[in-house]
Amino acid sequence: MRQPSLFLTFPFSVSPLFPPREKKPERQKNNIYIFYPSIFFNFIKAMAQGKLEVLLVSAKGLENADFLSSMDPYVILTCRTQEQKSSVSTDKGSTPEWNETFLFTVSGHVPELHLKIMDKDTFTADDFVGEAKIPLDVVVEEGTLPPTSYNVVKDGEFKGEIRVGLTFTPEAYHNRDLPEEEFGGWKESSYN
Repeated sequence: MRQPSLFLTFPFSVSPLFPPREKKPERQKNNIYIFYPSIFFNFIKAMAQGKLEVLLVSAKGLENADFLSSMDPYVILTCRTQEQKSSVSTDKGSTPEWNETFLFTVSGHVPELHLKIMDKDTFTADDFVGEAKIPLDVVVEEGTLPPTSYNVVKDGEFKGEIRVGLTFTPEAYHNRDLPEEEFGGWKESSYN
């Protein structure tokens, strides 16, 4: 039998947080559950709350969307429902540089950061250059990912690379300001 690696007590059921393909925790006496590492990290990812700092560095090899001039790209960054926009990198063409930092609030499981690269046009609608989707599971577990290149795709075809660095700073569980019910209904009390 596998040796348990961590013991936690919960006054509430934790099983809905785990995917059905994983082995559920074994229940012992007095609400003590035995967690195996892969199940425990799924629990932590589902409970992730903190700040995601995104360092948008640069891009290279982008396909020029403008026929008569060099493109002026910018990036729309989306983390769940939060959306932010970079500045327009003018006169850099297919190798733009931004070196900008963006901050997102993360609560619960956020599977990916979506980057949509656009080309700013003056007299017509902005052109879609491509997009990159960055999985966030690793940065939630590790805390920091140095600037890394990710593929930019459009209609399933490679359209260049974008370089992004990520830092996740978790907030302590007790600082979440959640209603009591989400802590299992515990209340502090004094006995006289």
